Amino acid sequence: MAKYTNADCKICRREGTKLFLKGERCLTKCAFDKRPVIPGQHGTGRKKFSEYGMQLREKQKVRKTYGLLEKQFRLYYEKATRSKEGTGWALLKMLEKRLDNVVYRMGIGSSRAECRQIVNHGHITVNGKKVNIPSYQVKVGDVIQVKENKQSLEMFASLKTMKVNTPKWLEFNPETLTGKVLAEPERDDIDLGIQEHLIVEFYSR
Repeated sequence: MAKYTNADCKICRREGTKLFLKGERCLTKCAFDKRPVIPGQHGTGRKKFSEYGMQLREKQKVRKTYGLLEKQFRLYYEKATRSKEGTGWALLKMLEKRLDNVVYRMGIGSSRAECRQIVNHGHITVNGKKVNIPSYQVKVGDVIQVKENKQSLEMFASLKTMKVNTPKWLEFNPETLTGKVLAEPERDDIDLGIQEHLIVEFYSR
């Protein structure tokens, strides 16, 4: 499977905004803060984007934030076009309801990439059953938990003393490392400054 192997900080610099791809490091030792220009020798000469360029950059920003390949992202978009909801919002909603993103929103991992790995390694259960598919779509009422025999691992044990701020559609109990999907996510729950209409316009060309 294809995988991006260059520095994550270059992605933020290319998109012109912090995407918090490296968790806590983005709050302390952030390369974007030191050099917020496009990578490469011509980075300091950032030019105004064309209409197409703005649409492309918005699509790339969202795709890289959630850690998806182009084919995966396109499949989400095609599915969103068949939704009764607006295409842009339906797309964002499906991305938010991915299991790896929900694990991240609950604070179990410091970045979406780390949470994707946590899910892949089989550390998460949904309604008591192990789920190791990061793209699994959670539903209202689903109970997400760190497997009991993994809760003693240092990376999870440290969570029991931490205060976690979750969006209002989720809840998480750090003492039991258990969370629940309370409702469907709403548009104002996504605080990434996304302009989804640009993504729709990009694929509608």
